[in-house]
Amino acid sequence: MAQQPLSAADRALLDMRQAFQARDTQRLTAWLSQVAGHPLEPLAGYWELSARLPDASPQEIRGFMRRWQGTYYEDRLRNDWLLELGKARDWSTFLEEYPLFRMNDDREVACYALVADTSRPAAIRASELPELWLAQRRADDGCALAAERLLASGDLPVEVVWRRARLAMERNQPAIAIQAVELLDPSWVPLVQTLHSNPERFLDEKVTAIRSRTKELVTLALIRLAVRDPQAAAAEASKLRWKAQLTQEEQSWVWGVIGRRLAQRLSPEAMDAFVKARNEHLHDEHLAWKVRAALRAGMWSEVRDAIQAMRPAQREEPVWVYWLARSYLALGTPAGRSQALALFDQIAGTQGFYEQLALEALGHTISTPPAPAPLTLAEVAAARTHPGLQRGLLAIQLGLRSEGVREWHYTIALHTPGGMSERELLAAADFACSREVWDRCINTSKRTRAEIDQTQRFPMPFRDAVLRRAQDIGLDPAYVYGLIRQESRFIMDARSHVGAAGLMQIMPATATWTARQIGLRNFRPEQITDRDVNITIGTAYLKLALDDFEGSMPMAAAAYNAGPGRPRQWRNGPTLEAAIWIENIPFDETRDYVRRVLANTTNYAALITGQPQRLSSRLGVVGPRSTTAQAPHTDLP
Repeated sequence: MAQQPLSAADRALLDMRQAFQARDTQRLTAWLSQVAGHPLEPLAGYWELSARLPDASPQEIRGFMRRWQGTYYEDRLRNDWLLELGKARDWSTFLEEYPLFRMNDDREVACYALVADTSRPAAIRASELPELWLAQRRADDGCALAAERLLASGDLPVEVVWRRARLAMERNQPAIAIQAVELLDPSWVPLVQTLHSNPERFLDEKVTAIRSRTKELVTLALIRLAVRDPQAAAAEASKLRWKAQLTQEEQSWVWGVIGRRLAQRLSPEAMDAFVKARNEHLHDEHLAWKVRAALRAGMWSEVRDAIQAMRPAQREEPVWVYWLARSYLALGTPAGRSQALALFDQIAGTQGFYEQLALEALGHTISTPPAPAPLTLAEVAAARTHPGLQRGLLAIQLGLRSEGVREWHYTIALHTPGGMSERELLAAADFACSREVWDRCINTSKRTRAEIDQTQRFPMPFRDAVLRRAQDIGLDPAYVYGLIRQESRFIMDARSHVGAAGLMQIMPATATWTARQIGLRNFRPEQITDRDVNITIGTAYLKLALDDFEGSMPMAAAAYNAGPGRPRQWRNGPTLEAAIWIENIPFDETRDYVRRVLANTTNYAALITGQPQRLSSRLGVVGPRSTTAQAPHTDLP
């Protein structure tokens, strides 16, 4: 998308963003008049009013929302205002505005609603709190207030509070654990601080001196110890005094944490810990890691039992549907085979990693789906004249990517009840493609279910450059495209929080090293944002990584994301089919990355070649390096 010269209003808008980030209300107010009539005036107005929201009158706030009714910024300001109203305990105004909140995606607002709406039975409100509170990753006021009120009324079980504290201790979030325990007894706060900083010391004390809830505090201490040193925690949890004092549920949770931490270290001792816990007492992440450890150990009955113990929402995720089906096949009963085929059929498709594997398990290959009917002129025009879509793309063009993405997402999801139709989504994706805003093109087109436009979902910008470069160095162009799609969504100026830049998200130090390896003279790190340089260096590094890992696409992709040292460690141990090895990657980001890159690669190969493909042909097995293999490139960064 060609960059147009900035107008005075554009520059004022960009200045306002800096002022908003600094919460400089004077500068915001001074510049607001300079963006009058600009298409992004509602964004500027939102910044100005949101920055001084605590002091704004309800009339002014409602006036803004009436003026920009139906836009993202109306709902965004309402979200902010609801939080302010909750903090101020202004429940009457809160209840007037809450039914108008269309996004309804803020857990703290939802928790404030549980406090505000006393017309609903307390028992029902208490039943809704755990899902909100336990998923909240910060010590917010709204959910803590709801918990406090519902505890006081006797409707919220204290076990929910301890569960909140356990999850926080496992995630090393002491502030959340302290906030939860303080709701039960403020005098326990110093004990929680002690057991977080020094669980060994806490467990060595004479715990009988702690009069009540001793076993829950011991559980927190064992969880904290397990996070830091799972072997030490296993030894401690095996002591008779804790077996006598802790309930089966508490012991199971502790062993679940120990098992998870050992599994994340790829330790063969992980299943020894997991089998000491009862599946019905483990939470979602414990069960997920138990399945992974059982896959690694080849314990298919444990795979089956752990997946069957998951909550329905988790159990229905494609990853667990696939492995449950595989467990039925591995266990070899006639009934199991029919169950497995039914499960494969449930998720089989061309889009995701496990969907593709399920399709292959049913004897099919991955082909490009038939293209939908061409968009009509009316459909194209409706998308390209839609104010929300226009504002989203304009914000992205001006460098306000996060603001533009949020408005775009809001428009396609909430501009009408139920969101856009499939044809409207295809037209919106086409609009983004035409402006070369490839991430919005891809992510919008991905929302369709029946009408699948694979050229929108898997676009190939810079095709000649990518295919020529891949051919020159003997690299599969589908693999290159699969990686770029995951790395940057083809955003030329993409930059990660750690400094990776460009289409192939290359770190400056990695780029400098790779440039030396391929004899690229006079290279300067700032050149990595240049399209052709980025492709040249990124593909060269990917080829070096692929050669380093003996042609293994899964390991090379893992190396590209997490650095080569980690997959070198992760490959040690038993030789595994690659799907099991990938599922056991300890880092959530890298595991998801590898799965997506390989699924992308298979779809791109079908598009480029026009021939059916098999994901499994790109997987193989992963195990220790062969003694006859060439020595690894030890300085590969």
